[in-house]
Amino acid sequence: MTDVPEDLPQLIDEDERDAAVRRLQEAYAAGRIPHDEMDARLDKVLTAKTQGDLVSAVASLPAEKQGSTSTIGAASGRIKRHGAWQVPQTLKVESAYARVHLDLSQAVIEYPVVDIELQLGTGRAKITVPRDATVDLDGLHTEWKDMRYKAPRRARPGDGPTIRIFGAMGYGRLTVRHARR
Repeated sequence: MTDVPEDLPQLIDEDERDAAVRRLQEAYAAGRIPHDEMDARLDKVLTAKTQGDLVSAVASLPAEKQGSTSTIGAASGRIKRHGAWQVPQTLKVESAYARVHLDLSQAVIEYPVVDIELQLGTGRAKITVPRDATVDLDGLHTEWKDMRYKAPRRARPGDGPTIRIFGAMGYGRLTVRHARR
């Protein structure tokens, strides 16, 4: 049996590396660091192997914005959001019998990825996403009717937010469409 030192450097994963890259990009975009400093720090982040390497590359930068989570619920009736409303990073929509209409076309979306969790019994759900958004429906389970979604023909990947819709729907249909303007 060999002794393993307890203070081994902790290796980083890709999520930690991605978070550090985002922090550097945000700091540069906000004018907190010049271009040459961002390049040098970015090189450190991309070649970092341990937590210590990563921490030194993002030292003195403001902490990453924490995402917000909101829950909208109704037993029956309608759940509706439209206009210039603030979209949280994670939105949970829960209802037994309500109709749901979420219009994100004019909403304020601050996050590159928005998660919408649907937990619906019966009733229809309609989600309108921004024209340049990417939609991911892989995590949604429907019991009765299939969902309706047709990706735009002229999609420009990477331009808009990614909207991930997941959860479960009982006896209703989900329709997702892109805004026309």
